[in-house]
Amino acid sequence: MKKIVQFGMMITLAASLLVGCSSGKNAAKEEEKKDAVLNLMSATELTTLNTSVMLDFPDAIVQTAAFEGLYSLDEKDQLIPAVAKEMPAISEDGKTYTITLRDDAVWTNGDSVTAKDFEYAWKKMIDPANGYVYSFLLVGTVENAAQISAGEKKPDELGVKAIDDQTLEIKLKEAAPYFTSLLAFPTFFPQNQKAVEEMGADYGTSSEKAVYNGPFVVENWKQTDLSWDLVKNDTYWDHKNVKSEKIHYEVVKEASTALNLFEDGQLDVATIDGEIAKQNKDNPNYHSYPTGTMNYIRLNQKRKGKDTPLKNENLRKALALGIDKENLVNNIIADGSKPLYGAVTSGFVSNPVTGKDFREEAGDLMVYDKEEAVKYWEKAKKELGDKVTLELMVTDDGSYKKMGESLQGTLQDLFPGLTVKVTALPTETALNLSRESDYDMFLIYWTSDYQDPISTLSMLYTGNDRNYSNPKFDALLDDANQKYATDLEKRWATLIEAEKEAIENTAGMIVLSQKQQTVLQNDQVKGLNYHTFAAPVTLKNVYKEVK
Repeated sequence: MKKIVQFGMMITLAASLLVGCSSGKNAAKEEEKKDAVLNLMSATELTTLNTSVMLDFPDAIVQTAAFEGLYSLDEKDQLIPAVAKEMPAISEDGKTYTITLRDDAVWTNGDSVTAKDFEYAWKKMIDPANGYVYSFLLVGTVENAAQISAGEKKPDELGVKAIDDQTLEIKLKEAAPYFTSLLAFPTFFPQNQKAVEEMGADYGTSSEKAVYNGPFVVENWKQTDLSWDLVKNDTYWDHKNVKSEKIHYEVVKEASTALNLFEDGQLDVATIDGEIAKQNKDNPNYHSYPTGTMNYIRLNQKRKGKDTPLKNENLRKALALGIDKENLVNNIIADGSKPLYGAVTSGFVSNPVTGKDFREEAGDLMVYDKEEAVKYWEKAKKELGDKVTLELMVTDDGSYKKMGESLQGTLQDLFPGLTVKVTALPTETALNLSRESDYDMFLIYWTSDYQDPISTLSMLYTGNDRNYSNPKFDALLDDANQKYATDLEKRWATLIEAEKEAIENTAGMIVLSQKQQTVLQNDQVKGLNYHTFAAPVTLKNVYKEVK
């Protein structure tokens, strides 16, 4: 009996040791999973998961992570097939694109991703009854889109057609050498008609009110929330190559807060600028990534039906020439950004024949010239009166508030009689006001939607939300889009001329700087890719290495 008791005790002891070891391993695994969560920040809120109504950078980044279009970008900004099986077959005249889709792409509701999903999304986008902002991308390229937008034709007449489940045919109004790059932009992503119609007006307003076909699904988000999660989508066709199991986002608007969160281990990548960026240049975690993002000031010429002082060309030129971009970039922004002297950023697009960069070939426009600026100011005062008041709208992101205050001081000091009132608003509010042309000046950023100078220059084509209209500029863009659509050398020269007409000859907007993404980055973070067009960041390849 004694032996039996001893044996029983040995079994109990062994079992307890096994349970202890097992619990230890499980705890270690849980800790490892926790460590592997990648913690990122966004300077502004996520506004929607509906790819038709995208507004801002966070929307583009999250939508590109949670949904997938025909093509995506690799780490070198080269287009690669995504839902498309291969690059498009393009007709000799450049107007018809035939794209074959892969047959293993699925939605999280179990439906296959088909050519019909693209046709549905595009026709929904162009329907004037919906009033979607980014419909202009279709208007400028796809057959019948302009007439549909104007109410002259029906959405079903748009030049896009699902030939079968795996074949999409697109007809353009003119040859557009940049068109394939447009297809990496969320506006051109597919939508699951069944889900959109079932969810109605709620579609895209929370993480639960959407179905996904991209590398991740969104969790724990509804509109106005300041945090959200991206969780690996196990139904995604290429899920084996998605590197992160979970990415957590927090909205952080101040660089000082970002720094504190990074140092506390709550952020793996912290965006910094200004004095904090300067102080951390020798930090081993300091990184500065080039981007194609431009900081600029929109100049609105008509507000609530009345001309603003910015209708005056002399005033616009005075303001544009009166900003010392070198000082602004080095002492206020201070995040490694570069002064920019034209609307098309450096390193974004090259001459298709010579390979020379657009910015290099087009040269510097509207370089700081204090004396010339004052001359234009005196001319403007003769036409407008001695006192001029302008509102400068900025987003409530800390760096833009600082830039706005600096510009306010600079311009008021240089131009006696000028009053600049800075108004800081949440990004979504500011963007909505800009759409309604309810502002004077708006300090904001811009990343091209596709890889062509037209993407930026078309902002100033007649009919825009800043009420700039220039027949000569319009004619140059029309020539580039139509007359020289297949004559690449003449098209290139025409685009250079158009930029000069808008930025230097008439000061249609004020270009300030080309943004660098300056961050403190945990050395465990790998595969973070920044881009010069479409979404500024893609997340499929990013992950946190567990040591």
